[in-house]
Amino acid sequence: MSSHLIFSIKEALVRYKEIPVFENLTLNIHQGSRIALVGKNGAGKSTIMNIIIGDKSLDEGEKWENPGTTIGYLVQDFQPEANETVFDFIFSNIKGEDRELYQYKVDIAAEALDLDVKTQMKMLSGGQLRRAGLAKAFVEEPDILLLDEPTNHLDLDAISWLESYLNNYQGAILCISHDKRFLENITNKVFWLDRGNLKVSPKGFKFFDEWSTMLLEQEERELQKRKQIVALEVEWASRGVKARVKRNVRRLGRVREMRDQLKADESAYRRATKKITYEPIKDLDNHTKVICEFYNAHKSFEREEQTIKILENFNIRIKRGDRIGIIGKNGSGKSSFLRLILKELEADKGSVKVQKTIEFSYFDQNRSDLRPNDRLKDVMAPNGGDYIDVRGKTRHIYGYLKDFMFDPSTVLDKVGTLSGGQKNRLKLAKILANPKSCLILDEPTNDLDMETLDMLEEILINYEGTLLLVSHDRDFLDQTVTKILAFEGDGKVEQCVGGYSDYLNQKRSPKKVASENNNSKKQALTDKEKEPELIPKKKLTYKLEFELKNLPIKIQKKEKEIEAFNKKLADGDFYNSDPDAFVEMTKALKEAKAELENFEMRWLELEELRE
Repeated sequence: MSSHLIFSIKEALVRYKEIPVFENLTLNIHQGSRIALVGKNGAGKSTIMNIIIGDKSLDEGEKWENPGTTIGYLVQDFQPEANETVFDFIFSNIKGEDRELYQYKVDIAAEALDLDVKTQMKMLSGGQLRRAGLAKAFVEEPDILLLDEPTNHLDLDAISWLESYLNNYQGAILCISHDKRFLENITNKVFWLDRGNLKVSPKGFKFFDEWSTMLLEQEERELQKRKQIVALEVEWASRGVKARVKRNVRRLGRVREMRDQLKADESAYRRATKKITYEPIKDLDNHTKVICEFYNAHKSFEREEQTIKILENFNIRIKRGDRIGIIGKNGSGKSSFLRLILKELEADKGSVKVQKTIEFSYFDQNRSDLRPNDRLKDVMAPNGGDYIDVRGKTRHIYGYLKDFMFDPSTVLDKVGTLSGGQKNRLKLAKILANPKSCLILDEPTNDLDMETLDMLEEILINYEGTLLLVSHDRDFLDQTVTKILAFEGDGKVEQCVGGYSDYLNQKRSPKKVASENNNSKKQALTDKEKEPELIPKKKLTYKLEFELKNLPIKIQKKEKEIEAFNKKLADGDFYNSDPDAFVEMTKALKEAKAELENFEMRWLELEELRE
């Protein structure tokens, strides 16, 4: 039985500055729908939201909603009133007899989102204000809940709570988010805005890539067929038809129209399928084995007469090529840990030794080095000029920023006019122009669209330096890191080999593991007569499988390199003819042996993890 229709838009025309954003837009929201609203930047996602809440009217068409339907919207920007507390803000739209009924929900939402209801709104950070907006939207329990990037500034525990809440929510949900895992877990339908058209998938976001690829491949086949038809018509027209015959005149006109329309459609298809591309970052000049070492490190802060422990007797050795994901609740010490490495903070006790020759590229989640009055051009070339060095190649600023989806007409705009996602893209463009041998990225995925996120993911997968990544994006962590540091609070830090999924498996409670083992044994006894017993191997993440698959190739290559070095060094005339080259090759042999040892140890680690 299908659910009730509670909101619809039919054959609508919507203009922005006299330019059509949508033509013949039809959209239906049913009771209980959980919809992912996806599309490239500028596709009209925010316009859809504004139409639904009534802030944007239709130029043509019909809009209908079931009488009495309530609509809630996660407010992105708002100005708190003087002396307004978190409780007052969350509770402000609840009236009359409902106030007592809903009061307990304020406490539940505030606790889950780590908000003190007695704190004044003006004292909250940007991330805390966002969480307060979420709590307010939940307490009102509207029939249609609109969420725009709800996971930004939330830690992983809060995201997990949010998923659970939304999966039990009685109303309809329409959500814009760059967090793929989040959308996979909460949605059962997709609205895809593609070149002014709304395409609807009856399945959740988990199946979006497969579905959208199928549609684009089908479109490409249709374009190829049309191209063949147009080619035949153009060939006919080129034979020198008698223009005075009326039917030939009409046919010639149709040939021109078909050709022009095909060009326009092919151009639109290329724009729709275009992705941000970037040359892999390889061959970094860094031969240091150990980047940084923490030995019995202690760090704490005094806040409101309370001691907050960040690290206690903490030990870790970060080696060249490590790919470490850093997770934990807000305020647990993730950014402080990075600042210790960057020498912006000092340990209270113990030691933090950082290799002096190491250079860092640092992405600060607050983007503190982007000044609002600077132009985009000034950020990329602070000393002036139209060209910048991009890893040894001279690039024009306009062309380089175009790689990061910036229109050339915006290069002279001020930073203050950019959205959060655009600022992050600009910051990434600046860092990736000449990345150092160690990348430190603190929440780089906030506000990014999916195309930029895919580009960044691909860059980091191919990056050959050392990576330290703070993120709450679970899918992004699984694809880009091979070790997790989890800041659990009160100075406790858990270490885990693998991505975020592997960390979750490690954190399962002993009772749950025992229960699963008992269930497995019972199932094995039941199935024993059906088929031979098999010992299943644990499935690694895609990133770890890829690494494990390629390690034997690296080991073999390194062994051949060492063999060649040994053969050359065994030549008695080598030292006499070129003593400097002999010394350099001896050093290279030592480094190659160390790298081979690392590869072999890593292979053993991953094999042990899989077994």
